[in-house]
Amino acid sequence: MHHFTYRENHLFAEDVDLTALADEVGTPFYVYCEATLRRHLRIFADAFAGTDALIAYSVKASSNISVLKVLASEGAGADVVSAGELHRARAAGIAPEKIVFSGVGKTRDELSFALDANIYQFNVESEPELVALNEIAQAKGQRAPIALRINPDVAAGGHENISTGKSEDKFGVPWSRARALYATARTMGGVEIKGVDVHIGSQIDDLAPFEAAFKKVAVLINDLRSDGCAIERLDLGGGLGIPYGEGATPPHPDAYAAMIKRVTAPLGVQLIFEPGRMIAGNAGALIARVIYVKDGATRKFIILDAGMNDLMRPALYDAYHELWPVVKSSDASEAYDVVGPICESTDRFAKARTLPGQHAGDLIAIMSAGAYGASQTSQYNSRPLIPEILASGERYAVIRKRPTLDEIMDGEAIADWLR
Repeated sequence: MHHFTYRENHLFAEDVDLTALADEVGTPFYVYCEATLRRHLRIFADAFAGTDALIAYSVKASSNISVLKVLASEGAGADVVSAGELHRARAAGIAPEKIVFSGVGKTRDELSFALDANIYQFNVESEPELVALNEIAQAKGQRAPIALRINPDVAAGGHENISTGKSEDKFGVPWSRARALYATARTMGGVEIKGVDVHIGSQIDDLAPFEAAFKKVAVLINDLRSDGCAIERLDLGGGLGIPYGEGATPPHPDAYAAMIKRVTAPLGVQLIFEPGRMIAGNAGALIARVIYVKDGATRKFIILDAGMNDLMRPALYDAYHELWPVVKSSDASEAYDVVGPICESTDRFAKARTLPGQHAGDLIAIMSAGAYGASQTSQYNSRPLIPEILASGERYAVIRKRPTLDEIMDGEAIADWLR
């Protein structure tokens, strides 16, 4: 579900005409529908109504503070993976008691920063991290609330590069080491065991791997309790997929919730969720303009003013995104490779994609780009970061501006001896 619709052949984001918006702010840019962000969070929250659940939105999916502010106003917490994301969450008004800190490589400075912020939970991913957190917390006279992220060795995820729960993945504590590491944590004066954490991957379109992993963790919780650990929370991560237009139909949150309730009801734990893509993915689109239509030896190319630095997913994962003309036309359809201007062969959004005939100056919407789009952008080739726009009814606001060429060099300096 999203709030992008055609009216008299022009694409709108809620009630904002994207043709007019492109003329106003220039291309490329991201646009998000506030109504979609709110609707998706409510659907997820409603699925777990009547349970003790914390929905900690995964900030890495789309981290603009206006997006976070919208979700905070709906009661969402935050799952963060850096001090920067924690700072963003707090700036958006998300309370510390709704923030969990995940990530395999938290630095000592980040651990200290999060302790000072008095966050709800640290999801610890290794024994060295546990030791570091214990030392830092003891030096501050604190006890850090923790869950250990356990790797259940369950394969899942829409692509090899977004599967995080297999035994060879870098994330989490090995299943075989879980009880021993909890026993170690029980002896530490600077940490307080609160729960268990598990996250097996992203863009998962089948409930079976979720259920397999969660059943294993339920057994582990009972074992840990018999060992003397007071487990009161279960963080089940995120990973629920969205329809990108490839024909797959991910499970509805209601079905996901029914399975989880069935598996976890006997445990009597608070549930923590870290949805990101499911909330933000279909709320956003990347709007780009056609620079050239180029005839190759055997194929045609549409060259856009957006590149892989603006949307990395196709280059990283061969990700599929639907491409919509911002203005519908009756021109005969043709097959195009849709590419960007970056000097990399992987700068391609689609291969042999059938679209109505395209011309220089036309606008194309790259759909379902609200998650892992703007948050992964870079200034590669010294291309400025592109604007982010929030649409709400007939209103819109620029929530990240396009920097000038001088501004993208801010922070750089010519060495004294080169002047």
